Amino acid sequence: MLHDPSLARATGADPRPASAVSTGVGIAGLAGLLAWVAVARWFKMDGPLSALTNLVACGVPMVLWSIFVDKVHRRPSTGIDWAQHKPWRETFDISLTKLAGLWVTWVGIALIYFTCRFYWNDRFAFSMSVLGAVAPFVFIGSIPYVLYFDRKLVEPRDGAWALGAWMMGTERVEAEAIYSHLRSWAVKAFFLAFMLAIVPPGFGDFIRADWAVILTNPVALANWLITFMFVIDVAFATVGYVLTMRPLDAHIRSATPYAAGWTAALICYPPFVLMDAGRPLDYHPGTADWTHWLGNYPVLMAIDGVLLVALTAVYAWATVAFGFRFSNLTHRGILTHGPYAITRHPAYLSKNLFWWLSTLPFLTVGSWVDGVRATVLLAVVSGIYFWRAKTEEWHLSADPDYVSYWQWMERNGPVPLFFRWLSGRPINAGVPVASKARP
Repeated sequence: MLHDPSLARATGADPRPASAVSTGVGIAGLAGLLAWVAVARWFKMDGPLSALTNLVACGVPMVLWSIFVDKVHRRPSTGIDWAQHKPWRETFDISLTKLAGLWVTWVGIALIYFTCRFYWNDRFAFSMSVLGAVAPFVFIGSIPYVLYFDRKLVEPRDGAWALGAWMMGTERVEAEAIYSHLRSWAVKAFFLAFMLAIVPPGFGDFIRADWAVILTNPVALANWLITFMFVIDVAFATVGYVLTMRPLDAHIRSATPYAAGWTAALICYPPFVLMDAGRPLDYHPGTADWTHWLGNYPVLMAIDGVLLVALTAVYAWATVAFGFRFSNLTHRGILTHGPYAITRHPAYLSKNLFWWLSTLPFLTVGSWVDGVRATVLLAVVSGIYFWRAKTEEWHLSADPDYVSYWQWMERNGPVPLFFRWLSGRPINAGVPVASKARP
């Protein structure tokens, strides 16, 4: 029987598809983060080690909640059969081959880090010091980890094994398995280095903020709260890149195979970012921030400040909803709860609205030409994020669970419903539009 949206709404029989992550995971991580932030502010611990401890305080409660409450390790999607006890001799060769593929991948990543001077300057030098310190422990720990879980995995021959088997010429392997493995590690290598680089600055700024200034200056209060929202976002995102593990059901199912997806994402991050100062899409010349234009209008400035804090809170909420599964360019389970029950792309929507309200690009301290340029360039930046959203839909719509979620949002999501009302188009009850347009 075909789905009848009007009948479903009338009877209330259109339940939201289940989310791969529970709300409790994010709350647990947020509670741990808030506890450490309170301790850090009390004892004035604003350094890099305190910032890294914040990641632990955020991550550990999420892991404990996921194991003992949600029991994610028991899900079939992990690919693990805990009742299975394969003999060592049955999986030993597989494990050695997998370790060979894994270690070669890590060596390749290390060579890229070593070769690119970009990774040894400014904030990224901190990332390299952290990764260099943990590398020996990860290398040693990978041995018992792989040996143990290969005995439990339903199919232990994964992408790392395929790469190892191809290198040693022991078996014929599917090339796509190797490509998928390399794409997944490319995502982790690129974004984990970036996330680690930005962990200490924002955390330190938030902890060092002076109460006397915050409580007497509304603009300072708004900026402090905005900084805190970004501290939350960065902490959850960094933990997500670290905990890509099967036993937690947080492994990467797939990284996008589309060049358009990679291009749209990479031009938003260093060293490829196009929006930084002096880059082609830098929309700041000739503009001033919201406090400059609204300084003589306290009511308007207060409204704008509240909106900016609220938008940043939505942005942070969109990351918290992932628990420890956040990752660009990847599929690690479909989210349907929290802000993802309102819009399919809450982070992109809130981020872009924040930029428009904080910059007000159509107001200029230069010539009218500067105002036009800034407005056009920021519109292009927003267009890039729309492009990113569509490429993510191309990728995720290969999963029937995402198609179900996409269709449910077409029928029930407040933001899709608003834009449909605005455009006058009917409900799309079929597959995602992005699926039809997939290259």
